[in-house]
Amino acid sequence: MEPIRLNKFISDAGFCSRREADKLIEQGRVSVNGKKPEIGTKVTFKDKVHIDGNLLEVNAVEPVYLLLNKPAGIETTTDLSQRDNIIRFVNYPERIFPVGRLDKDSEGLIILTNDGDIVNKILRAGNKHEKEYVVTVNKPINQDFVDKMSNGVAILGVNTRKCTVTQEGANRFRIILTQGMNRQIRRMCEVLGYEVQTLQRVRIMHLTLTKIPLGQWRNMTVTEIAELQRMVEASTKTEEASTSRKKTGTTESSRSARNSNPKPRKSGSSAGKPFKPGSLVKSGPKSAAAGKREKPKNAPNARGSRGSSKGTVPGAKGKSGAGKGSRKRR
Repeated sequence: MEPIRLNKFISDAGFCSRREADKLIEQGRVSVNGKKPEIGTKVTFKDKVHIDGNLLEVNAVEPVYLLLNKPAGIETTTDLSQRDNIIRFVNYPERIFPVGRLDKDSEGLIILTNDGDIVNKILRAGNKHEKEYVVTVNKPINQDFVDKMSNGVAILGVNTRKCTVTQEGANRFRIILTQGMNRQIRRMCEVLGYEVQTLQRVRIMHLTLTKIPLGQWRNMTVTEIAELQRMVEASTKTEEASTSRKKTGTTESSRSARNSNPKPRKSGSSAGKPFKPGSLVKSGPKSAAAGKREKPKNAPNARGSRGSSKGTVPGAKGKSGAGKGSRKRR
């Protein structure tokens, strides 16, 4: 493997986060081949990394990154019961799996790897990584076809994301997608009255079919791997920031809604509303007619109230039963 930063090496081993690893290095608790390293030191699997005197156990399998020019007729699946599966076709000596799918009838570029972390980052829809295809259809296309494909087509109950479409021949076009719906291009063409004849994926992000004959594969270069890791790391951070903003907005909206009506609701006001897991702690002691004899000490604790509805509903029934029994004794 190519050397990687020591903090990533420790993090990839599952010991702690990169930031925590940097702290351990600064505190002098980490050694590499018996020497104290500096922040930014790079290591490989061949190096002996100790933390507090204990050898760091790591998976000695080096990451594999392959680029395959898949021919039509090969199934993009790891299911070995499928006769023409991609794993048997490549016949690589170590366990690998494809990143995403490419239809059996389609051909072109596909990534195969044993790096599960990078697979998830590439496939994450919010990252909007580009995939480029060259497609031929059964009849001539026109500008109307190009415009409709570019602006999105309704398939599988949603409109596809806007994309770049360029006509390259009477019935041939190039399309760049940033999403990966099932048989997306074929379905889009069908909606517009066309049938795909050939479909070839020529690019995934910065990776292309250059110097890969049909049915052949090659290892990614060091430069290609480094750029791939840089791109997925950047897009993941962007998505995390976006998600964080959404969560903050939701929390602030919820807080504002609660503050705008601080008075407690009268008992029975929530009747007919759907049950929400975790609501028993707040509503239980106030639940009116259903529980004047209920006491707060019998209510489920906060941790229990956050559980699934399967865990909280029986508690609610148990209280109701207790209430009924006490009324009978009176």
